[in-house]
Formats: sequence, structure tokens, C-alpha cells
Amino acid sequence: MKEYIVKKCEKCGALIRVLEDCNCDNCGITCCGVPMIKLKPNSTDGSAEKHVPCCEIKDGKVFVTVNHVMEKEHYIEWISFVYDDIEITTYLTPDKKATAHSKYIKGMKIYAYCNKHGLWVKEVD
Repeated sequence: MKEYIVKKCEKCGALIRVLEDCNCDNCGITCCGVPMIKLKPNSTDGSAEKHVPCCEIKDGKVFVTVNHVMEKEHYIEWISFVYDDIEITTYLTPDKKATAHSKYIKGMKIYAYCNKHGLWVKEVD
């Protein structure tokens, strides 16, 4: 599986999903005149706020919940299921619960993005 890359502009907060990253010296994707930073997904919750996706596998599907507040100023923006060469993303708004589902594939990864605390990942056995 190819590396899952998300980059963020530290000035305006813009996010992009990178399909192929540049490997040249002194090159890369820029926004607001500065290089975008590559987000490193966290995989361990260390605070009362939960970010790591929780999942349940049933009847060949994986059901995901992120036990997180869903307020206008602080919420899970999206959940992505990644396996082989497939990526399925559910976009969320503060008025929705942080839930999603997909076909279950052993070894898939589930990513969740919090608008305040960044990118989180869980590998599904």
C-alpha cells in the first residue's frame, strides 16, 4: 500500500491529500507562499478527548465511531478507509455523529481528521 499523505498549510489551515509527493530538493507543495507540512498520524489517545477511530466488524463490514465532540469550533471533519488502492472518505459536519462504515478488508487503515488536533489512524486486523 502506498503511503497515505495529508499536508496542511500552517497559515490558512488548507488541507490536501497527496497522491504522489515530490522528492526533489528544495521543492514541494506550497500554500500562502510557504511549504505545506506533512501530517504524521497519531495512533494513541492521551487526553479526555478521543480521536483514534473505534471499530466493530460485522457481516463483512467495518463500522467506525470516533467518540469525539461534534461542535462548530471542534469536530471530526472526515473519516477515511484505506486499503489496497482504494480510499473511501466520509465527510462530516458538526451536526452529525462521527461515524462511518465500509467493506471490511484485513489490514485496512482508518483515518480520522480533527479540525483542532490533526490526523489519527487505526489499523484494523
